[in-house]
Amino acid sequence: MEQGNQTQMSEFILLGLSEEAELQPLLFWLFLSMYLVTFSGNLLIILAIVMDSHLHMPMYFFLSNLSFVDIHFTSTTIPKMLWNIQTQSKVITYAGCLSQMYFFMLLAGLDNFLLTVMAYDWFVAICHPLHYMVIMNPKFCGILLLVCWVLSVLDSLLHDLMVLQLSFCTQLEIPHFFCELNQVIQLACSDTFFNNLAIYLASGLLGFIPLIGILSSYSRIVTSILKISSSGGKYKAFSTCGSHLLVVSLFYGTGFGVPSLMPISHLAHPYPPPLQHPWFVLHWFKPPILVQTTVLMGHYKLTNTITSEPLGWVWRKM
Repeated sequence: MEQGNQTQMSEFILLGLSEEAELQPLLFWLFLSMYLVTFSGNLLIILAIVMDSHLHMPMYFFLSNLSFVDIHFTSTTIPKMLWNIQTQSKVITYAGCLSQMYFFMLLAGLDNFLLTVMAYDWFVAICHPLHYMVIMNPKFCGILLLVCWVLSVLDSLLHDLMVLQLSFCTQLEIPHFFCELNQVIQLACSDTFFNNLAIYLASGLLGFIPLIGILSSYSRIVTSILKISSSGGKYKAFSTCGSHLLVVSLFYGTGFGVPSLMPISHLAHPYPPPLQHPWFVLHWFKPPILVQTTVLMGHYKLTNTITSEPLGWVWRKM
C-alpha cells in the first residue's frame, strides 16, 4: 500500500454482523443466549470433572481444559459485540483491538492443539489400553498441556507484535464484530508482506500439522477397531470415539468454510457481510456445550469399556 494518508490511530470501528437496525435486537438476544449456554454448560463440565474423583483421569483432564478454553474463547469476542449492540457504539480502542486479536488467536490455537492431544489420547486408550495409564501419566499430560500453551502464546504474540509495526490509513472500519487479524492487516498503509507470510507459515505449521496428527491417530484407531471380530464390539468402539471426531469435524470443517478465518481472504474481493455466509453462522452459532457433552458421554463409554477402575485409581495417586 502507499504510505500516504496515514493517521495516528487510537481506535477502530467494528461494523458488526449487520447494519440493519431491525436485526440488532435479534442478534443481541441470539448471541446472548448462546453465550450463556456455552459459559454455564462448560463451567458445569469443569465442576463435574473436578468434583468427581472417578473422572480424575487423562481424558477428562484434557476435556476440562478444552471447556476452560471454550469459555474464554467466546468471552473474548461475544461480550464486546453485545455491549456494542446495546450501547449502539461500534468503537474499539487500538489497545483493545490488539488485546482481542491476541487472546482470540491464543485460544483458537489452544483449541486446535488440545483437539490434537485428545486424538492422541483416544489412540493410546483404544490401541494400547493396557499401557494407557503408564503412557498418559500426569507428568506427560502436564508436558503436553504446557506445549500447547507455549506454541499458542508464541504464535499469537508473533502476529500481535508484527501488527504493532504497521502504519494505518484513515479508513479504520473493520467489517466484522471483532478484531480479526486478516481484516486489521488489510487496513494498513505500510507493507504487509511479512505479516501475510507469517499467517501462511503459521497456518501451515500450526494448522495443518495438528490436523495431520489427528488424521494419523484416527487412521490407526480405525485400523485397530476393524480388527475386532464382533460387530457389537466394533459399534461400541466407533461410538466412543465418534464424539471427538464430531468436534474435530465441526472445528476444522466450519473453520475452513469461514472466509474471515482463512489466510487467503485478504487476497479476495472486499469482505461481504458475515451474515451472508452460512458457514460463518454455523461456525459461531454451533453450541459448543452440546459438543462437549457429546464428548463427555463418549469419554464415559471409553472409561467403562477400556480403562479399568484400578488403573484410574493408580493414575489419581500418581
